[in-house]
Amino acid sequence: MELIKKIEAAIRNVPDFPKPGILFKDITPIFLDPNLCNEITNAFCHSFTQTKPDAVLGIESRGFLFGMLLANKLNVPFILARKAGRLPGKTIPQTYQLEYGSATIEVHEGVIKKDWNVLIHDDLLATGGTAQAAAQIVKKCGATVLGFTFVAELAFLNGKQKLINHSNHIQCLIQY
Repeated sequence: MELIKKIEAAIRNVPDFPKPGILFKDITPIFLDPNLCNEITNAFCHSFTQTKPDAVLGIESRGFLFGMLLANKLNVPFILARKAGRLPGKTIPQTYQLEYGSATIEVHEGVIKKDWNVLIHDDLLATGGTAQAAAQIVKKCGATVLGFTFVAELAFLNGKQKLINHSNHIQCLIQY
């Protein structure tokens, strides 16, 4: 079975979560299948055979899961982008807009090195706001966004439009 079909079969649809009218795409069943996890990680790695990133930045919290696997497989550092107030010490924050309000993510100061090529990973690309904020942090550090990887994309929300200015390399394994 091809990878896309395996992922689609594993993702669980949860109606009316977190509120009525939303069909939530739950990726957690993927983690019950170690072979599928390896296939997903390998698919992401395959995209970076020409240019290897200097680091992988994973976005809290589900971006930590495959982000860490990807960084290990590529043998590069893994950087956590967390919600504001969850990292001790000095951080580099970036605020972004939500549908109703705003949010902030942060990265520890000094972990992204100048001139690095950084790969940004999250589980799902929706509106692109969080991934764009992560890209802005990377650029604040004098580094370059090598690309973005996502397990799934909600294409109707046009999140790629926010990211294309940071990198043309946007990999989504499946689209809804």
